[in-house]
Amino acid sequence: MVAATAGLLSAGLLAGCTATPEPAPSPSPTATESAPSPTPAAEPVLVPEGSADDNLPYFDLVNRRLLDGNPVPGGRAIIDNLVAAGFDRSAMQVTPDATAIGRDVDSVQFSVRIADRCLVGQARSTGYTSIVAPGIIGGACLVGSTRAIDW
Repeated sequence: MVAATAGLLSAGLLAGCTATPEPAPSPSPTATESAPSPTPAAEPVLVPEGSADDNLPYFDLVNRRLLDGNPVPGGRAIIDNLVAAGFDRSAMQVTPDATAIGRDVDSVQFSVRIADRCLVGQARSTGYTSIVAPGIIGGACLVGSTRAIDW
């Protein structure tokens, strides 16, 4: 019995001393492949022969750049900015900068007519919005009072 106990004890000690195999090392890559860089989105540009829908991204870009520093710079600054960006002044409309009693307006609406559609923007202290809308019979885009673009 003593011999059997000693044999089991020896087997247990030997079992405890056996080394467990180490995991095989992972192969290291020989060449690293880099993921392709995403192509940056092209900045919108004026599409002279394009539709109002084609030109809305550029209209928005031009207006947002102006309005980032001053949300309501006034109609003249907006129109001058659009002309400098290549839009046709003769196709534009803008609402007055002052109310009938001489107060500053809360917002300025402006438009550029392209064929039978209109790019219409609105600048106000709470932000800028725009849409493409159908033109009005007679060549206008904005309903209501607009001011002459005579500068």
